[in-house]
Amino acid sequence: MAYFNEFPNLLYQSPLDHKNSSGDYILIKNIFRKTRIREHLKESVMMFNKFVIGEGDRPDTIANAFYDDSRLDYIVVLCAGITNIRNQWPLQDYQVYDYALSKYGSETEMNKIHHYETFEIRDDQARQILPPNLIVDKDFKIDGTAHKFPSTSRYTIRSDQGYRQLDDKDEFTVLTDGIAAAVTNLQHEFMVNEKKREIDVLKPEYLNLFVNDLREILQYDISSTYLAPDLARTENTETVNP
Repeated sequence: MAYFNEFPNLLYQSPLDHKNSSGDYILIKNIFRKTRIREHLKESVMMFNKFVIGEGDRPDTIANAFYDDSRLDYIVVLCAGITNIRNQWPLQDYQVYDYALSKYGSETEMNKIHHYETFEIRDDQARQILPPNLIVDKDFKIDGTAHKFPSTSRYTIRSDQGYRQLDDKDEFTVLTDGIAAAVTNLQHEFMVNEKKREIDVLKPEYLNLFVNDLREILQYDISSTYLAPDLARTENTETVNP
């Protein structure tokens, strides 16, 4: 990944045991400059398109598809806001299963209920009583229609499977009335993985502008540690405080 080539260098006081003297420095990349990159990205929302990562997609394949250059994979990673590629890049479906099995220890544990998610419920005037996709537990309940006015008022569950009218009762619960669907540990891991698939991708027409801005942002400002636009030096504490 050419990402680190863009970072400026830093002469850092050597922590090595075999250094020659207290005045020795080592040359490293100043990765802490990435904070300035994140701040810049927040100001540039019009430069991006939404993109859904497909099965087998990698930063380099996406960079090649958008910019005809797989070496620009770091642009894909930066614009997606990814700081830990191992944890934030979506797994392939078979990998999610293997990950869940490793995490929960067995298929039995993997298929236990992780949480419940509510269905949408509306009354007979189409007013929303319960929004969909709220995460709840098995004891969640809502007030029923038994004491509503008029007495003919009914609630209806709306889901991808269709509509289902609820009986006239004092309360509606998860386990008795099915106002929420069970989500297993395995299903939960798949859902978490799917949310990672939608990322922001830099529009190709802004590529040159972005790279030039990136290099400018990463340059050092004039200061007591400044040596060159792409080189600074930390204070030698062993010299200052022997």
